[in-house]
Amino acid sequence: MKFFIDTANLDHIREAHALGILDGVTTNPSLMAKEGIKGTEAINNHYKTICEIVDGDISAEVLGTDFNTIVEEGKVLAALHPNIVVKVPMIKDGVKAIKWFTDNGIKTNCTLVFSAGQAILAAKAGATYVSPFIGRIDDSGWDGMQLISQIANIYTLQGFETQILAASIRNANHIIQCAEAGADVITSPLEPILGLLKHPLTDLGLEKFLEDAKKMG
Repeated sequence: MKFFIDTANLDHIREAHALGILDGVTTNPSLMAKEGIKGTEAINNHYKTICEIVDGDISAEVLGTDFNTIVEEGKVLAALHPNIVVKVPMIKDGVKAIKWFTDNGIKTNCTLVFSAGQAILAAKAGATYVSPFIGRIDDSGWDGMQLISQIANIYTLQGFETQILAASIRNANHIIQCAEAGADVITSPLEPILGLLKHPLTDLGLEKFLEDAKKMG
């Protein structure tokens, strides 16, 4: 399973990259705004900087919601760097645009997916990635992890090549459950990724080891 970090914070991206386990980055306008990055030129330059740090797929989101605008914005984003993946919302014109991008050799990430039906449409259009939002599904009273399993089963049965990119990760356990459910990729803030490092028995064992090391002089 691939690990992407979901942020526009360069320090967090560098820290995750330094761990040696980072495969890519996802971000969006909200995350850009959180870092104080505003304006098309500044945002595009930020994407370029991210691409210089991480040698992997970098999802860059379009702002348009009609076919022509999505395509035009996507072409600009894809031209920034070979590793850019155009992030497109799961709407009617978004699906049409994903098909256009697929036919023209541009990788895509279909975002805001909340059902197996939407995931099927994205795969049929040729999306490189489909992003089910686990945390938001859980918040609505449904089971986000069950959706990951359902999509994984459908994609295997139907031979779809679209990768399941589990998004809206809230904690380290979500990452483990995604691995069990068959996700190809998870995208997460830095904290849940670092949370995988933690276990109380590891802390106790290290403490004992250090104590014994001191006794040895």
